Amino acid sequence: MIARSRLAGLSILVPETREIDLFVAMLEAEGAALLRCPLVRILDVEDTGSVEAWVDRLAAGEFQDVVWLTGEGLRRIVGIAETSGRKQLFIDALARVRSITRGPKPVRALREIGLKPGLLAATPTSQGVLDALASETVAGRSVAVQLYPSETAAWLPEKLRDRGARVDVVTPYRYASRAETDQVVEAIRMLSAGAVGMVAFTSSPQVDRLLKVAAEYGLEAELHRALRKVPVAAIGPVVEKRLREAGIAAAITPETTYHLKPLVHAIVQAWASN
Repeated sequence: MIARSRLAGLSILVPETREIDLFVAMLEAEGAALLRCPLVRILDVEDTGSVEAWVDRLAAGEFQDVVWLTGEGLRRIVGIAETSGRKQLFIDALARVRSITRGPKPVRALREIGLKPGLLAATPTSQGVLDALASETVAGRSVAVQLYPSETAAWLPEKLRDRGARVDVVTPYRYASRAETDQVVEAIRMLSAGAVGMVAFTSSPQVDRLLKVAAEYGLEAELHRALRKVPVAAIGPVVEKRLREAGIAAAITPETTYHLKPLVHAIVQAWASN
């Protein structure tokens, strides 16, 4: 297969992600030059006991709904359940309840274990999940929510409790975000020097980490100046919102579906229009 060159001459800063190899391959196939930046590494929680206990509560029939905020969260629980001899118990139990998904990534993770969502958020945000439940009476319902390691993740459980739901949360992974800080600093300086033509974010923790390193090293003004000069791509509304909160405009986003292939397509279109 001959590589296309629709992104020839474009260098893209790509934060590390679980799917980085796939993302890089898709962009390189279009002719782009990629610079990897190790902003966030994802690891299992140090003590998996709380996750195993959550799986046991699911298996005991304590939940009516399970909200999946990330595909990574579901995959991590599957892995922890497998290690502890609970994988089939977990899958069988999950099949008996309604899975509510925030976006396409948890949908794909459900398919990997032979399941499908019972309710999909029209907009892939926590507000979208709440909107999907707007016509339902959740008071008294037992709702489990898979969280990710961020203070903002607690917003949805709080809103569900406000509506009277009995909420049980689980956070099955953590970020090892202190890793390779020197490389992050170097990436910011390359951005500032004009050595990078675009930045592509696929998760809001990547944005948080980049901003945090910039603040720690006195590079905030330098980073913001650089991000006003280069196009910034965001995989979907959650990332776009976080960028906007930080005063950064996402110039490139997919129009409808929010995963890697539409993001690559949006990047190709934006580069072609330059």
